[in-house]
Order: sequence, then C-alpha cells, then structure tokens
Amino acid sequence: MRYSKEQIRKAMLLYAVTDRSWLKENETLLDVVKEVVKNGATFLQIREKDLNGADFEAEAKTLQDICREHQVPYVVNDNVEIAMKIHADGVHVGQSDIKGRDIRAMIGSDKILGISAGTVEEAVAAEQAGADYIGVGAIFGTSTKKNARNITMDRLNEIVEAVEIPVVAIGGINATNISELAGSKVDGVAVVSAIFAAEHPGEATKELLLKAKAVIESHE
Repeated sequence: MRYSKEQIRKAMLLYAVTDRSWLKENETLLDVVKEVVKNGATFLQIREKDLNGADFEAEAKTLQDICREHQVPYVVNDNVEIAMKIHADGVHVGQSDIKGRDIRAMIGSDKILGISAGTVEEAVAAEQAGADYIGVGAIFGTSTKKNARNITMDRLNEIVEAVEIPVVAIGGINATNISELAGSKVDGVAVVSAIFAAEHPGEATKELLLKAKAVIESHE
C-alpha cells in the first residue's frame, strides 16, 4: 500500500518501536505487537540489532502481517535489504546509515523513508534526501539506544520549524512526561520501553494514545 503524505503525518501520532529485550517469560514479540497494534499504535517500526538475517527476516514478515491486518504503516529499522525483500512499507535509518548511500533511490518513491536527526542541519539534509518524516531525539534521555544525543525542547522546535515533513519525538517518552511536549508542534511521539516494558503493553498503548492526542491537540 502506498501512503499519502497526510496519512504518514497522521500515523506519527503514536509510533511504536519494538524491543524484544523487555519480553517476559513465555511471551513472544508477536504476542505483544498484536496487543499494541490492536490497542491504538498508529505506526510500527521493527528494530532488531542482535538477530541474524534469517531470523530477522522471518520475524519482520510475521509482524508485517499483523500491521497490514490493522492497516498500520510498518517500517524496518536500518536493514534496507530485508525491508525490500518482504515488501515492508518502508525503512527508518540513522545518520550513519545514509552516509554515501541514496536510500530513497534504493527503496523507490512509493516506500516510506524515515531518517533520524538531531540538528536542524541534519533534518534539512534528511528532507532533501527524500525523507517522509524525521525522528528527533533523545528528548528525555533513553536507555534503549547507546550513544543517543539528548535534544532540548528549543532544538526540537527549531527542527520542526525548519522542515515541511512530519517530525516525531523519541527518547525516554512515557505516560508521565509526554505532556511536556505540549506546544512543541511535533506530529507525534515514538515510544519503546513505555510500551514494550509495560506490565500490560495493550493498556499502556491505550493510555499513551490518549495522551499523544492531547499533545497534538494542544498546538492545533
């Protein structure tokens, strides 16, 4: 499915990023993703740093089926080859992944391209490189990504103002601090542990969705 610019913007509202390290005993990532998507996640990114290629591909395909069932856009983190092989909706890449590579040319014009950025310069360059949206963080610090740069609210707002494409905030966002993003003009929030480390991921998703809506409505 090809998503329009407006559909992508709306899908940024509650952007879930998988993290299998938080799985409980006898729980699978598929089980959790089913709950997360069913309870309101509007976008899903599979992020796997430690699985081998075959296992990553198999899991990516399985999660994709769930997302398609619920019409939730689905992208693969970093691995362009697997994203294309399983016909995912797109990819999300970091600054190190775009050096010397034209990701947009690799995936074609119909796929969603997300790029991480931490400065206005990086954000503008990402937009020029064909990004459909930008992930900006870490907003509140994070334990799920090594070497993450902390971003001030002022810089977040500067990035939002500098680009025309949607901006999603990421990094340490949870049900307690999400309201601090009110007035920032971001298009949504991306969360990892706030959902995948929760005792009840489905219920956590419901709560975060309501609070994400409140953030967006605060600057509409």
